[in-house]
Amino acid sequence: MPVTLAVAGAGIRGRDYARHAAAGGRARLVAVAEPDERRRTAIAAEHGLPPENVFADWRDLAARPRLADAMIVATQDAQHVEPAVAFAGLGYHLLLEKPMAPTEAGSRKIAEAVERSGVMLAVCHVMRYSAYTRALKDLLDQGRIGDVVNVQHLEPVGWWHFAHSFVRGNWRSERLSSPMLLAKCCHDVDWLAHVIGRPARRVSSFGGLTHFRPENRPAGAADRCLDCAVESDCPYSAPRIYLRLAGEPERRGWPHTALTADTSPEGVREALRTGPYGRCVYGGDNDVADQQVVMIEYEGGVTASLTVTAFTPMSSRRTRVFGTRGAIEGDGRDLTVHDFVTGRHELVETGDDEAALDGDHGGADQALVEAFVAALAAGDPAPLLTDARTSLDSHRLVWAAERARRTGTVVTLTEPSPRSE
Repeated sequence: MPVTLAVAGAGIRGRDYARHAAAGGRARLVAVAEPDERRRTAIAAEHGLPPENVFADWRDLAARPRLADAMIVATQDAQHVEPAVAFAGLGYHLLLEKPMAPTEAGSRKIAEAVERSGVMLAVCHVMRYSAYTRALKDLLDQGRIGDVVNVQHLEPVGWWHFAHSFVRGNWRSERLSSPMLLAKCCHDVDWLAHVIGRPARRVSSFGGLTHFRPENRPAGAADRCLDCAVESDCPYSAPRIYLRLAGEPERRGWPHTALTADTSPEGVREALRTGPYGRCVYGGDNDVADQQVVMIEYEGGVTASLTVTAFTPMSSRRTRVFGTRGAIEGDGRDLTVHDFVTGRHELVETGDDEAALDGDHGGADQALVEAFVAALAAGDPAPLLTDARTSLDSHRLVWAAERARRTGTVVTLTEPSPRSE
């Protein structure tokens, strides 16, 4: 029998996770809670849900007896805690979109609710599940470069992607969502912990909102790109970003579905005329950092640096791992192993393409969902690469980095939080 799933929040992430789960035939969606009528109707039709299992509010779904084995919680970041705690209390296993919550207190509530109820939690740290990451981890575990000493990791967000999500989009404001480092790079902080395999001990950080500010607005710029006399010379021109891709069959998904249900050129133009994605990036209602550097010291003196920046081409994350017997360079798809003993270079092709605009993180989303479904089917969390406390501890490192950035200090991390009995 297929395992059964419900979803709270049927935006892009919730829709895609449900779709991945159903695609293999080992799971089926049986209920949805989504306030947006268009999204709610679309996912209900796609999965053939009966009207009595379609809800506008997750609270109405939570008021019913348990309808499924597990719940996909993919609401907005600030709306994770209440549904996650409620559904865990009802006995639902949880697939929770990252980050867990915008605050440590909220994330701790989720971890404690999961442990109290004895259910499984998989936070969507999808980078752990990619073929690229598996290949890199295998090389390190085999000792191919000796002991790891230092890691350099770059998250090149991409100039237009940053403008889309963190200047015009849902993650532009810490008050409405969370710091950029948590919203975008809790992936990366978790990934570094997975690759290095040691607890973090100290962290420092620098960066902030350097460019997307009202004082950098070009002379003559309008409030909307469609009305702007200097739009043609702006790297962040909304018409250039969205209209050049509109109407192409392979681009009918993200990012256009964030703008409008009508992804034709006409529909996109209307969205740029009336919606948030057509606004000037120098309008001033964004406050999250557009570039940041994080320096981490792990147990045993291993160090790592994480750089995240808006000001790059759209490309995969890039990583250099330095060891006592060699080094590995990775570009999100291929790995090059440099052996200090033989002097040889070995290319390891993983087949991943983490930067592809398919919304699937190079296949990692599918792999994550398959692991979650396998864990549900077996009643055993072994296929999952994280648990509640692992995710909570990597989130705690992000908040420590934010404290370090804001105070100009080096923050020493406390021991991992004790598990609830």
